[in-house]
Amino acid sequence: MAYLIDGNNFIGHTSPYEIKNIRSKYELVYRLLIFQLIKKTKIFLVFDGPPDSLLSTKEFKEKPFQIIFPPIEKNADMIIKDIILKQKDLKKFLVVSMDREIKNFARSKGAKVLSCEDFNTQLKETMKKHKKFLEKQKNVTTSSPLEVKHWIEIFKAKNE
Repeated sequence: MAYLIDGNNFIGHTSPYEIKNIRSKYELVYRLLIFQLIKKTKIFLVFDGPPDSLLSTKEFKEKPFQIIFPPIEKNADMIIKDIILKQKDLKKFLVVSMDREIKNFARSKGAKVLSCEDFNTQLKETMKKHKKFLEKQKNVTTSSPLEVKHWIEIFKAKNE
């Protein structure tokens, strides 16, 4: 499954920060990177406005995680429609937006649509699982080679 996310729209419906606050974009990218790694899916994240130098790097222009800022003569909605039109298998393509025009366009082309709230719920569940995984990793301790050697010596001594 691939996700095409209307970034500003998503932030406007789910973020505790203002859309113009750069922190909201960075927080969303962080969460989506974790989501993408866990779900092993493609993500296209489209933002309105001028490119952000930290989010416009080469790492975010390659698959499977792409951050796209429209050129001056276009807006995010136009870019989202272009991406939808370029997809070959829209049955495995999810568009995340609350914009009625984008949702109707996506459905008319055969893409699935997910509201920002529903996707945010998925995102939160994935983040909870990730945090639990990290907590388990912290609790797992491995013995050092020296400790293993000492335990082997102790058990050998008891068996002799």
